[in-house]
Amino acid sequence: MSRSWIAVASANHVRTGREAGFMQVCHGKAAPLRRSAPGDRIIYYSPTETFGGTDRLQAFTAIGIVKAADAYQVEVSADFRPWRRDVAWWPAMETPIRPLLDRLSFTSGRPGWGYQLRFGLFEIGNNDAELIAEAMLDAMPEEFQMLDLHPASGEPLLPRPRREHLRN
Repeated sequence: MSRSWIAVASANHVRTGREAGFMQVCHGKAAPLRRSAPGDRIIYYSPTETFGGTDRLQAFTAIGIVKAADAYQVEVSADFRPWRRDVAWWPAMETPIRPLLDRLSFTSGRPGWGYQLRFGLFEIGNNDAELIAEAMLDAMPEEFQMLDLHPASGEPLLPRPRREHLRN
């Protein structure tokens, strides 16, 4: 059964990963990435626009599905070798969290809702994931469906247009 996760990073770091097709959490640590599995949903929350910045954003900035490949290490510089995991990212709008606070089970009724975001990666319920996906995919809710895994390869199938008129 696939699970749903919130990962936390600045928006500029999320955009880099989205463009290159990977996720990286907790400053490149491997252990958190290994908790996720192929087919799991990943939703990035960005408290700020830039890493270490004071430019508050507080928005969901990416949503996708973990691909079948295991976590792997890359050399960014001689002293920084972060672990990454490949993700099939959906085309989605960056969406502020504030309008959803009272509807998400991990934030509703919690004045200190942001505290758990300090963990960098935590599991959420599928209902919360679907609520966030609906908000992020607001411009195209009828055109896309949740992803399934390809039965042979285990790779996620990318969102595809629904063809209701072709079904009998």
